[in-house]
Amino acid sequence: MNKVILAGNLGQKPEIRETKGGMKVGNFSVATNERVKRDGEYVDETQWHRVVVFGKEAENCERFLDKGSKVLVEGRLRVSDYEDKEGNKRKSIEIISNRVEFMSKPQNGMGERAPARPAGGSSYNDDEIPF
Repeated sequence: MNKVILAGNLGQKPEIRETKGGMKVGNFSVATNERVKRDGEYVDETQWHRVVVFGKEAENCERFLDKGSKVLVEGRLRVSDYEDKEGNKRKSIEIISNRVEFMSKPQNGMGERAPARPAGGSSYNDDEIPF
């Protein structure tokens, strides 16, 4: 089973683009904190997680999320290998999200709330993902 659930804060406003087929794809990073003990003292350790979201979820993220927004993300991990500009082999780890829950009020000042999630969960199916 490949399942990830995390809660944290956005590092920046989601970047949204559109596929050739017209589907929205969004990317954003979520920071999570963990309290660890180092040299007898507790310190907060921040980890950044890259998230990819599709379809209606991407549209809602674009509309309602901003830097600092609190979110709960549910999805699966995807590890990709690639080569950087210098020819070095690298790995990329992303969370392919099938659900983003907004945990803070919208930042747009309009008092809008995210629309209720339709029954049935995800707003896309795996056949629509362009990779």
